[in-house]
Amino acid sequence: MSVVIPAHNEEAVLPRLLKFLRADATLRVVISANACTDDTVAVARAAAGDSLRVVETQIPSKIVALNAGDTAAGDLFPRAYLDADVEVSAATLHALRNALTTPGGPLVAAPRLRVDTSASSWAARAHYRVWELSDYRGAGHVGSGIYALSAEGRARFGAFPEVIADDRFVQQLFAPSERLTLDEEFVVRAPATLRAHIRRATRIAAGNRQLARRAEVALATGSPVPAPRRGNAGSAGRPGYRNLLARVAVRPRLWPSFLIYCVGYGVPLMLAAVSERRGRSPGWNRDETSRA
Repeated sequence: MSVVIPAHNEEAVLPRLLKFLRADATLRVVISANACTDDTVAVARAAAGDSLRVVETQIPSKIVALNAGDTAAGDLFPRAYLDADVEVSAATLHALRNALTTPGGPLVAAPRLRVDTSASSWAARAHYRVWELSDYRGAGHVGSGIYALSAEGRARFGAFPEVIADDRFVQQLFAPSERLTLDEEFVVRAPATLRAHIRRATRIAAGNRQLARRAEVALATGSPVPAPRRGNAGSAGRPGYRNLLARVAVRPRLWPSFLIYCVGYGVPLMLAAVSERRGRSPGWNRDETSRA
């Protein structure tokens, strides 16, 4: 299995990920560093060996890094794409490989996401307590840090396009029946504060709006830009709101947390919409508090 890890200034978290992967000779790991100004490249090269390769570009772009990593990974499939700040074991990657090489199996797969809120503020924890009940969590979503493709799945598109949300772009290429969420977990550390979450979520919301515009163009013009496949409605759909309200309604202890969730969910949507109307990019806005 090949593994591509785009990395921009990830010296603080990359060792945490590589300690699980670098000793496994069955994984061809490519660290694709882009415009790093810290010791990310040095950290990656210190871990490099027969099964770990480092490629570097001076262009500050995750998409450029993904495409460079694809080239360096060659023709070894399945292929997993990992954010540098996640925590995942080699055994979980093996489970992805087994699922994606099973005849008649899925074309894209991801482990089950677990959000670690142990270092987060009470408000951030309240947001994620409600978020855990959302339809998005139970819809076999792809991404949020890891997704993997079979050779057939990867052939569904060429180079990664210039989009903010590469994981959502990939998810929308596949119907739910072509996707699989494993029982095995990976871990993402939550932002330390609700403010940090809002900054990060604003970029996610902007990425989702960008993909929606691409889909509208594809449907209107018949262009090759893929439109969402049937059954891939976004998490902001009205049925999703109703379902979440119903789940929270029978849990009175979550009612205060739901108010926090409305802020953590609604404010990023508003800020992304305002940025779009003004023709501005929300910036990278990645969460630095979980990388400390």
